[in-house]
Amino acid sequence: MNNPVLVVMAAGMGSRYGGLKQMDPMDEAGHVILDFSVYDAMLAGFEKVIFIIKKENEALFRECIGDRMSGRIKTEYVYQELDALPEGFEVPDGREKPFGTGHAVLCCKDNIDGPFAVINADDFYGRNAFQMIYDFLSAPKQDTEMYQYVMAGYVIENTLTEHGSVARGVCQTDSEGRLIDIQERTRIEKRDGQTMYTEDDGASWVTIPRGSLVSMNMWGFEQNFLDELEARFPVFLNENLSENPLKCEFFLPSAVSQLMEENKAGVTVLRTDDRWYGVTYKEDKAAVMQAIAAFKANGVYPEYLWK
Repeated sequence: MNNPVLVVMAAGMGSRYGGLKQMDPMDEAGHVILDFSVYDAMLAGFEKVIFIIKKENEALFRECIGDRMSGRIKTEYVYQELDALPEGFEVPDGREKPFGTGHAVLCCKDNIDGPFAVINADDFYGRNAFQMIYDFLSAPKQDTEMYQYVMAGYVIENTLTEHGSVARGVCQTDSEGRLIDIQERTRIEKRDGQTMYTEDDGASWVTIPRGSLVSMNMWGFEQNFLDELEARFPVFLNENLSENPLKCEFFLPSAVSQLMEENKAGVTVLRTDDRWYGVTYKEDKAAVMQAIAAFKANGVYPEYLWK
């Protein structure tokens, strides 16, 4: 079996944050959040990282991120282009954004020949999560007809921001830690000391139980997942382009859920108590910088990661 590789979804612009937040330095050394993720992944055992980017951002991405780490870990680039569609499909008039996280990962199909992990570019996941995912992907699997995937599960309270709402996939697991269901909640906030979500623009709120696990889009897959994405993407387009041509998105969790419903895949949820950090809003940056400074002071990271 080939060694697992890391896939980083970095093609999106941070609309709520205002700009290409993946490039925003988080310390005086000029590191961005992604530097710490790739560094943690490298220490966990990953030897190659594939960045999914927009072609027009390549020069800036290489200059700000990719080139400085390429001496320590193999780097490759894949473009998520709007017109990267199956034969017979065309980009709808007026559409400006690509077709979601499932579409992004599918763009890597020719670059992956074994197990792989997937993360967002703008989330700080913590070292423990990378180690758990790598160890799972590297370990011999049970002889079963079902695909065996993995997901890092974060405690909901460790993934919130003080500056607005967040979107999270709230997970339901069985007694052995296997994923049963993910419910996407697009507006989760801290309210009156509790974690709550709304689906009617704030008219009513529902409490999420304390300690619930959520997905932060940190997955581990076998290579066969790419074949499944390739088969399911045209079906998705046929079902959704006519109804929502400008905004429909082909999401990773949706593809995983379909495979679970068909009894083709099982997903192990590995709980991590690491705290998530991210810059969903500009005001989040100060807290991320403070956390990184504390990690450095405690010896978790050197002052300069790639020297």
